[in-house]
Amino acid sequence: MREIDHEFLSLPLRALADAALQRARDLGADHADFRLERIRGQRLVLADGSVESSGETDSLGFAVRVVHNGTWGFAAGTELTTDAAAAVAAQAIDVAKVASVISTERIELAAEPAHRDATWVSSYEIDPFTVSVRDKTDLLAEWSRQLLADRRVSHVDAILLQAKEQKFYADTAGTTTTQQRVRLAPEVEIVSTSGGRLESMRTIAPPVGRGYEYVPTVAAELEELPELLAAKLAAPSVEPGDYDLVIDPSNLWLTIHESIGHATELDRALGYEAAYAGTSFATLDKLGSLRYGSPIMNVTGDRTVEHGLATVGYDDEGVATSSFELITDGILTGYQRDRRISHLTGHERSNGCAFADSPATMPIQRMANVSLAPDPRGPSTDELVRRVDNGIYVVGDRSWSIDMQRYNFQFTGQRFYQIRNGRITGQLRDVAYQASTTEFWNSMTALGGPETYVLGGAFNCGKGQPGQVAPVSHGCPSALFEKVRVLNTAQEAGA
Repeated sequence: MREIDHEFLSLPLRALADAALQRARDLGADHADFRLERIRGQRLVLADGSVESSGETDSLGFAVRVVHNGTWGFAAGTELTTDAAAAVAAQAIDVAKVASVISTERIELAAEPAHRDATWVSSYEIDPFTVSVRDKTDLLAEWSRQLLADRRVSHVDAILLQAKEQKFYADTAGTTTTQQRVRLAPEVEIVSTSGGRLESMRTIAPPVGRGYEYVPTVAAELEELPELLAAKLAAPSVEPGDYDLVIDPSNLWLTIHESIGHATELDRALGYEAAYAGTSFATLDKLGSLRYGSPIMNVTGDRTVEHGLATVGYDDEGVATSSFELITDGILTGYQRDRRISHLTGHERSNGCAFADSPATMPIQRMANVSLAPDPRGPSTDELVRRVDNGIYVVGDRSWSIDMQRYNFQFTGQRFYQIRNGRITGQLRDVAYQASTTEFWNSMTALGGPETYVLGGAFNCGKGQPGQVAPVSHGCPSALFEKVRVLNTAQEAGA
């Protein structure tokens, strides 16, 4: 395992925390926590082999959060002195006093054992920030040149996103944690304007909680992209109707994210979160009884899986992370929770789902890596296809739409293959599948085996007001769904 960078450890982490927490205690805080973060980000975009944009961000600061007389208080600062840390703590207390006038509910936190001097580093080999921008640019430019050499390709966009997050946390209960993680997302998209039509095709390699060693793996997809795009251009438009769908993990992860991940956030289910993306149909009264999906469906929330984008050792409330059940044999059996929501609903412990996206923002309940388990003895993707007489194989994500209760939805994809009598016969165009959450997951009749399992995900899950973004992964196997409604997007658009 890699070690936390000495540059971060050399900061006056404990001195600042001690000053802030002592001031909060002196001013009567029921609870106080201190979080110092450095977050680096880098975005590199090439258009047709030339750099279109290149930028790097580097934020460093700290925050103090308190509960004072049952009310939240929060403040943040950037001056790394003990006097400034103590002043920010006093400001957080002042915020709580002002907020208490309009507070209607007493804030209490679920208990958490103290974790003293805990350290955690994500699993990676090469820190992407040790690789020069020139080397990254040269690699993306070479990929672009290879693709542009094919006359079927009109344009190429190549993108590399990367982030490095370092956090020190301490609270008045005695927990101190120091963590470091990296993540990156490489992507290449090609475009054709042949025949007056604009079509595109991009790589499906997911973003990951890994280092730069992952980037070259994308090259394995590049050779087939022009042929895939040409086949899409020549493909017939889909006939609307009900189809059996074999959905690849590169598409299904997003359906999981929208229809399960957000729906099982307990703050949404309770109605505390609604401003950004709605509440949830999976309300607390349905726990233990809601038939969310077919009996083969088992879904977990997990903040410990290797290379997961939401994977950490400890969350932003000092909670040791874990894996926990959300859906068991198709029945809703759990939710994602932070310490406040856990106490509010009678849970003894949080399951570690608090996260703030910067040192200037307050932690809110955020999504774990929510994943659908494969069938331990399940078939390959090819075997799932062979079970289908009239269907479509869906690969890659693209656009989606879901209502404000995470219930009615529509998803498209990168590419779609027609299945006839157990065989793939070619690509289709203009495909979208539509269903309600429970209807869709109850139509799932088979899951692929562990060899079909892939951890997909996104860098930019949004939530809260003001909005915050968080990285999150979703693992799943290939899966077979029966009689799902398929739309022709061109016809729906009146084209």
